[in-house]
Amino acid sequence: MAKDLMCAPGDFVVYPTHGVGKVLDIETQEYSGHKLKLFVIEFERDRMTLRVPTDKAEASGLRRLSSKKIIEKALTTLKGRARVKRTMWSRRAQEYEMKINSGDPLAIAEVVRDLHRNTGQPDQSFSERQIYEAALDRLACEVGAVEKTNPEMATEKLECILSATAPVSEAAQEAEIDTAGTSDTAAA
Repeated sequence: MAKDLMCAPGDFVVYPTHGVGKVLDIETQEYSGHKLKLFVIEFERDRMTLRVPTDKAEASGLRRLSSKKIIEKALTTLKGRARVKRTMWSRRAQEYEMKINSGDPLAIAEVVRDLHRNTGQPDQSFSERQIYEAALDRLACEVGAVEKTNPEMATEKLECILSATAPVSEAAQEAEIDTAGTSDTAAA
């Protein structure tokens, strides 16, 4: 992957468990008599610097930013209908965490879509909200980097997409049915 990755200082990359980072340098260090070539990656939001051996980049999941085409697919995923499995929350939470840590924008978009709540829908538990915010942040960082905007603007864009495609809540549907039923009765 190091040959495929071929990133230079200043390039943005994605490390699966940390999200979007910027390559600061490619340096050589000696450990136990062995010389290692390392990518030095800075994650500004986490105030963290990570060193990944170039020959272990593929195994660690380090990759370039997604293409605009993949980001468009992720945004299309957000417009889809939420697919919430009827399994125990602990099992779903594990699956969501695995998807977020995979670094795959399509999988992260599925988590954001499935955990998004609109007004009129039941509130999220604390852990649901934490996972949702982590997924939204991770996706927004990559969308922002690909579209060359800041993550806050990308978050607004994602929330706009989610709000625009929000399903009508059951309470709103029932209110609509009640209103339609009342007008039918009045006409009779």
